[in-house]
Amino acid sequence: MRFPLWTFGLAGLVLLGVNCSSSPPPAPEATAGAGSAGAGGSTASTGGGGAGSGSGGVSPGAAGDSVVGVAGAAAGGVAGSDSGGAGGVSAECGVPSSAAVTVAWDAVNKQPEAFYASAEARALAENVVYYQNADHGWPKNVDMTTRAAPKGGSTIDNRGTTTQIELLARVYEATRCPRYGEAMLSGVKFLLAAQYDNGGWPQVYPNPTGYHKHITFNDDAMIHVLTVLRAIARGDAPYGSADMSLRTTASAAVARGVECILACQIKMEGGQRGWCAQHDEVTLAPAQARTYELPSVSGSEGARIVRFLMTIEPTTPEIQAAVEGAVAWFQAVKLTGFRVNATTDASQPTGEDRVVVQDPAASPLWARFYELGTNKPIFSSRCEVPECDEDPFYMRRYSLAEIENERRVGYSWYGNWPAAVLTEYQAWKAKHP
Repeated sequence: MRFPLWTFGLAGLVLLGVNCSSSPPPAPEATAGAGSAGAGGSTASTGGGGAGSGSGGVSPGAAGDSVVGVAGAAAGGVAGSDSGGAGGVSAECGVPSSAAVTVAWDAVNKQPEAFYASAEARALAENVVYYQNADHGWPKNVDMTTRAAPKGGSTIDNRGTTTQIELLARVYEATRCPRYGEAMLSGVKFLLAAQYDNGGWPQVYPNPTGYHKHITFNDDAMIHVLTVLRAIARGDAPYGSADMSLRTTASAAVARGVECILACQIKMEGGQRGWCAQHDEVTLAPAQARTYELPSVSGSEGARIVRFLMTIEPTTPEIQAAVEGAVAWFQAVKLTGFRVNATTDASQPTGEDRVVVQDPAASPLWARFYELGTNKPIFSSRCEVPECDEDPFYMRRYSLAEIENERRVGYSWYGNWPAAVLTEYQAWKAKHP
């Protein structure tokens, strides 16, 4: 898709052409390049930009690629200003931060507001810029509180890319360091470029293959993207400096994403509706991902989708029908009378097990996957035998005890994901009778 180049607020990244913070020494595998100043460069350009002269700092990405350069000092810029916040760059912005990072990676976007102006936050942001790939996205499952060899291609899976964008936005808002704003902005550009014309997102971009091409609701990947883009469209914190051009572009992407969600919804008898964890990127039909993630109706991903749809105001008849149909399905497939116990079992290959135990007093559960057409819970082991090439359902089973121990303990087959939906639905329904 095509979208305009953007500035980022009145203290824009083009005008503030100050080298915010030099990278800490890269890992041995990475090679740092020198950014060059360009005339009229994009704020999300590689290796430079701005109307003036000067060198842009460059962070190494995967395989040592140069990623996002900091604009050269612009004519009439605010280089050397010692005032922070909008309208200035902190004097500390040009000083490498040697602070130790003590915050846990899964909590980087849950810190008090003051944290994001700290030396520790700048050191963390430097790590995030270091890990940014040449395509401006980020890998998944990497603890970026420390430096190691860059790992993996860009993805939205497991909060990849969206976590980094939010963190950089928070640090930019607190410090006005152009380096972090540019890296964040190029990450947003990555998300917008990755969106299919039908409004969905693949798990991996660019050049996805296999199931990575599918529209990915799995682990709430697409909902995380839509949440970030909607916050940008609204100008919500930490994206308050987003200009109107970016906000308009993000708003349009969100609208297409919602249309895709509605188009993918699986319609069943009696008005019930749901979603698969992933849908074919062309036909929108339920699709298989890994060999144990079969085409099905998801008790997990559907819950987060509905919670997102219920936050859209004003609602529409189409959204209301989608929510009502999904809630009807959640009610119909609710499971009661048992719980799942985690046990230690030396006789099992993993040394542990998951066992279904009858318990009339247990809270309701839902299966991760329900069979298309029957709404029966289904389970599967990894399918690594030739028969699976012809029949993806070859390893499908109808009880947790029937699948291999490795998958029994290594995947969330039951959960209470829709419980929050059913609670929030009551307030939503009262507002939208």
